[in-house]
Amino acid sequence: MNLTGKKIVVIGMGKTGVAAASFLGKQGAKVIVTDEQPVDQWGKKFEQIAKEKWLEIGDYNTRILTGACIVVPSPGVPPHNALLVEALKKNIPVMSEIEIAYRFLKVPVVAITGTNGKTTTTNLLGEIFQHSGKKTFVGGNIGNPLIEYVEGSQKEDFVVAEISSFQLQWIETFRPFIAVLLNITSDHVNYHGSFAEYRRIKARIFANQTGKDFAILNAADPALEEMARIINAQVMKFSSKRVLQKGICIKKNNMVLRMPGVTEEQYPLSIINIPGLHNVENVMAAIMVARLCGCSPDNIIKAVGAFRGLPHRIEFAGEKNSVKFYDDSKGTNVGSVLRALETFEKPVILLLGGRDKDGDFESLRPLLKTKTKKVVLFGEARERIASLIGEDKPVMKNDKLKDAVESAYKDAQPGDVVLLSPGCASFDEFANYQERGNYFKDVVRTL
Repeated sequence: MNLTGKKIVVIGMGKTGVAAASFLGKQGAKVIVTDEQPVDQWGKKFEQIAKEKWLEIGDYNTRILTGACIVVPSPGVPPHNALLVEALKKNIPVMSEIEIAYRFLKVPVVAITGTNGKTTTTNLLGEIFQHSGKKTFVGGNIGNPLIEYVEGSQKEDFVVAEISSFQLQWIETFRPFIAVLLNITSDHVNYHGSFAEYRRIKARIFANQTGKDFAILNAADPALEEMARIINAQVMKFSSKRVLQKGICIKKNNMVLRMPGVTEEQYPLSIINIPGLHNVENVMAAIMVARLCGCSPDNIIKAVGAFRGLPHRIEFAGEKNSVKFYDDSKGTNVGSVLRALETFEKPVILLLGGRDKDGDFESLRPLLKTKTKKVVLFGEARERIASLIGEDKPVMKNDKLKDAVESAYKDAQPGDVVLLSPGCASFDEFANYQERGNYFKDVVRTL
């Protein structure tokens, strides 16, 4: 892909946008960057390239597209953005950062997506590869953008990349040799316009695969069963619900792997040190990928046993007067709330709320009846959520998270679990889910 002298517009100056601009400039392109935010808010990363001769700062309007050969939007720029709509009208190719990066990539890529669990699975795979002596770059939608990796020597054995629907929105040739779709539940409807469109975009991870590649799907997800019929790659499945003749599933106290060229293998469930059935599914997907990439069962077992999960994902946050608190701030959609609630056997006081993403909160009602003793709502979405979840369980409303935590603790009894699994974005009160989770833990400590 020859970019010399081409005018390329990069929209959004977050981490990915800056990385894309830097790479494109080094490839000889004339890069014009823009963002809704003022230049002084673009951060230190941008300051490192601000004086490059190939860089120009443009106004945030459609005039910036004049003469452009390619438009590269940052992941947070939605498809209905006026600049993207105009670019498509003018037949200017719109490409995501991962699409640009893929065209320069020399290393086999494992791509992992899904509504929930993709960060955990991506990091776990990185740990398994490290235990197995395989040199690996882990990044994409987490850590370092893929486009930063292709600037280097590319001497790794594999790239393991978390991929979001925002990135898949604008791919053309991106083709992982192993693509994993962990699950699909309603999320980012406000970005994609509908759940059907969100599902279609997620499926694009398989779009360019051939019969030489592998597609790994959750056999328990009906939407993915339907998708499997139109995938060109070799389809492999995992299931926590039923026994599979091919793939990986649960049988008694083991995860049982059956795949071509491999005699039946058993991996004890007891090696998993992160809570929840959803994490068992994440581990099963990771095991299957690792075996396809040549990792030994012994190394897989050691790596899984040593993995303790990631912050803000059903993370134990402390105990006060025999009341246990758990931080699931990363649970920013309804599907993740369902998974978090299913983790606990005791009734839960659930903290739910934040900035709404048009979540299907009504679907929570059956589990709220059986798994919660009280729901404490907070943030911008509290009134809408209250209207959807009904009054089968006591509901309290608070403006701020701190008030919600204190209300939950006031009503808790020894032995209760207080769970922050908000089902919403954090941006009404916090910069991101990490800040929200850390604040939650600070409040718990000072109760």
